Formats: sequence, C-alpha cells, structure tokens
Amino acid sequence: MKKRILFILILTILVSKNYGQNGFRFLNAIDKKERIKFRLINNLIIIPIEINGKELSFILDTGVNKTIIFNLSENDSIGLLNPKKIALRGLGAGKPVDALISKNNKLSLKRIVGFNETIYVILKDYFDLSSKMGTTIHGIIGYNLLKNFIIKINYRTKTLNFYNVENYTYKKCRKCEVLPLEFYRKKPFVNVKVQLDTIGEKLTDVKLLIDSGGSDALWLFEHTKENIITPKRYFNDILGEGLSGSIYGNRSRIPKLVIGNFKLQEPTVSFLDTVSTKNARKFKQRNGSIGGYVLKRFKVWLDYPNKQIMFKKNGSFTHGFNYNMSGLEVIYNGKQLVKEHSIKENQNNNISGNNTVSFVSSYSYRFKPSFKIRNVVKGSPAFKAGLNAEDILVKINGKPAHNYTLNNIINEFQERENKIIRITVDRKGVLLKFEFRLEKRV
Repeated sequence: MKKRILFILILTILVSKNYGQNGFRFLNAIDKKERIKFRLINNLIIIPIEINGKELSFILDTGVNKTIIFNLSENDSIGLLNPKKIALRGLGAGKPVDALISKNNKLSLKRIVGFNETIYVILKDYFDLSSKMGTTIHGIIGYNLLKNFIIKINYRTKTLNFYNVENYTYKKCRKCEVLPLEFYRKKPFVNVKVQLDTIGEKLTDVKLLIDSGGSDALWLFEHTKENIITPKRYFNDILGEGLSGSIYGNRSRIPKLVIGNFKLQEPTVSFLDTVSTKNARKFKQRNGSIGGYVLKRFKVWLDYPNKQIMFKKNGSFTHGFNYNMSGLEVIYNGKQLVKEHSIKENQNNNISGNNTVSFVSSYSYRFKPSFKIRNVVKGSPAFKAGLNAEDILVKINGKPAHNYTLNNIINEFQERENKIIRITVDRKGVLLKFEFRLEKRV
C-alpha cells in the first residue's frame, strides 16, 4: 500500500566545507563501496538512517524528491532548528497538508553522509503507516540519498551496495537490460511497453516512474493514452494514501509488461482516476508507475549520475502476480500481554538406581503483537463471511494471530485462489469464528 509521509527532530548541526547542498557522499573520498542490509516489508525497502545522531527507520522511495519525516513519539521528538511552516501536496484528491521545513541537518547511513540536508516534517500523521507495515516507520527518503551513487539493489539478499561513481566499472552482463532514465522534478522515469488487450500482441509504449516506495506492481493513469482504460474485469478499491488524501483506482491485470527483453506475464495493475492523480499528471508524458512488486523480481542497478538503470532477473522473476484475495485490510494494533505455557522434562536418578522422569509445568507472560481489521472490501469473500472492521484477530488457520507478523498475514491472503481461511476474532469481547475461500476477482 502506497504512502507518502513525514517526521520530527533536533540536534547540533555539523557543517563541512566539503559538502553543502550536494546530497550524500562517502565520508572518506577514497571509499569505493558501502554495503547496507535492509528489511523488505510488503515489497518496500526499509533502511536505518541517522539524523543528527539518532537512528530512525526510513522507506527508500525513488518516487520522492524530498526527505520527509512523520510519526514521532515523545522519545523521538526533538525540537526543530529554525523551522518554517509550509504546505505540501502529493497524490490524492484533498487539500495540501501542513508541514515544517528544517535545514542544515546531518544524515548518515554508515559511512555515507549528507550535511546541510533539508527535512520536511508533516505535523500530523495522516496515514498511520507504521500500523499498516507492522513496524515503526519514521519517514521516506529518495533523491538526495541516491543522486551521487551507483546503487545495486539485491532483493534476494536484502542488501544495498553504494558505489563511488568515479571508479565503478560495470561488468559485462549479457543477461542484463540497460535502459536510459529521464528525470522530472528529480524523479526517475523509464520507457517500457505494456500489452493492454488480450486479443493480439499489440504493445503500447509507456513512460513510468520507477517507484520503490510503491508496493504494487503497476499503476497506469487512465486516458493518458487512448487505450489506457480499465479492462472489463476489475474492482474498485482504495489503493493507498497520498499527501493530499486517499488514492482511488480500479484493480485489474493486463496480459504483459515488457522491460527491454524481459517479459512479465499477467501483472496486476491499478488504473488510477484523474482526481487522485491530478498533481502527478503535471508531467504530461507520464503514464503511471512501476512499483516494488515488479522491482523485487530483479537485481536493479540505479545509476542517477549516468541517467540509466540496469535490470537482471532473479529467482522471483517467474512467480505469479497476486493481490490480497480476502478483502481484509489488517493493521497492527499494538502489544498485548500473552500467557504462554511450557513443559520441561526433568530426569532424576534416585539412590536405588531407578530413573524417574518428571515434568515441570510453568507459565510466563510476554508482550506479543495484536492485529485488527481496519477495513473489509464490500463484496469480498471476507465481507460475505461476515467479518467486520474493528474485529481483533485471535487465530488464523488454527495458529494464534500473535505468532504472525503483519507481512505473514498479508502473504496468507494472497497465496493462492480457493485457499481456505479460517479466522477467529474478538468482537467486543465475544469470540466468533469465520471461514471463507480466497477468491480472484480479476
């Protein structure tokens, strides 16, 4: 689910004559490479960024040209240096949101450092992204971190390699595709092809934003070309939240996406209306976005300095494209205290030489995650079964819900068509059981 969001901070400012407003650099000019481990949640890359010495979690989002912060707790909050109030607008149909701009911050990712960095802080957490991700997310970061490096994203090993562009040499790769990037407002776009009609093999040229901050496979903007229209089979849904409100569209699928010589069969696609994408359509040539559900099927080399991107398919390339077939939107609901029972075997040798075995039963209390239903899509299998928003999950297919992660739950709901889902929920103190089958609607 796509979100654009922000967050707050304070600190002593370190200024270096070697940096200024030129984005991130290696701390030492002789450094050639830095390797960063990341977490992959719902197709999104989560990395640790230190802001003025305090580590926070950020989504690496090629679709943003600003560093944005949100969702600060009392422990995270630190005053802002010379903040100025501004209004930010993004995807969505609503009004701009209030934010603060703070300059001269030091941001670092191991030996990669940015001085004099500008941060935008949204004053209200409109999107509650941490609940939807099941982990604390403080902000999003994009262009300024990426613009001075060649970056290899390995989704299989969950690593980012940052290379010094001045001494990096591409290895010969016959199985790779290199495509030029075009930048608009510091965002990268690539030209690819899509097959929109099930009849014939006609391909349509489209210009798409490379959007690592979007968890879907593809977004296409209706009517940006004559034949970019919602197919006959679709269902309407809220696709996410933007800075300017909810993003609506029609979920469907198309026969083919072609990236160079790579052909991905039957990717899922969301067709967005003109109201939700009014701000994004200011770039008249844009037809949509490529998100993390496509990108994770490749090793990806992002090369902003040379304005190119390289793809090499990985083991996930031929995996099918699925979506949440339950109709349930589940979010993190905080911690709950869970009583756990354990039995230990205790073997004793007595004086007569006889062995005896006893079992010691004990109980312990641990804090475990809780999950609840935020929304049920009308007409979906879960809706027909009788599940409601605000139901708290107790069990999923016989397993206690607190033993899942939110990512595990998402995977359960998009595994395969006709899979039986048995759910026990707590509805205002009453335990209720439901059963339904996952159903493909497109």
